[in-house]
Amino acid sequence: MRRFAKSLFGQVVIALILGVLAGLLAPEWAAKLKPLGDGFIKLIKMIIPVLVFCVVVHGIAGAGDLKRVGRVGVKALIYFEVLTTIALALGLVLAFVFQPGTGMNVDTSKLDASAMSAYASNADKLTSGGTVDFLMKLIPTTVVQAFATGDVLQVLLFAVLFGCGLSMLGERGAPVSAFIDTLSHVLFKIMGIIIKLAP
Repeated sequence: MRRFAKSLFGQVVIALILGVLAGLLAPEWAAKLKPLGDGFIKLIKMIIPVLVFCVVVHGIAGAGDLKRVGRVGVKALIYFEVLTTIALALGLVLAFVFQPGTGMNVDTSKLDASAMSAYASNADKLTSGGTVDFLMKLIPTTVVQAFATGDVLQVLLFAVLFGCGLSMLGERGAPVSAFIDTLSHVLFKIMGIIIKLAP
């Protein structure tokens, strides 16, 4: 039990149980703890774009041969598509079997629409202009803007291009590649510190 309590997984499980108890026994006080969760999420979001950039660039530059990178990328895309399709099908089947929300008698006219506004605006951004508009939004106005806004898809596009360029440089790009590898290790250490706040 002591070993379980010392592990990060054990601490997260204990924190979840305490969170449920706080929500049941003192809901007003528990609601005041929301900034802790919001702060944790912001810390994670803060580091994700740079971490994605470093990992993708180092992966592409470290592979050396761009043809091999392309083959791995195609395989990864196929795996992603297949597994996403399976997950969607499983989700639909489970929704039809278990019918979540049935019998709750919720009056939709009294629900707070503002809570869904962020999700609706994101969905609208992705679907309003069609495929061409979506692809154009993948290209940032500037590289700095992609990192500043935290748009991971734009960062990913730049990282792929940067990694390919670095790979084409060969030995001349080795110092930059080594720097990015070291930077990614530093970022993983920072992520480790942030993850300790999870409980």
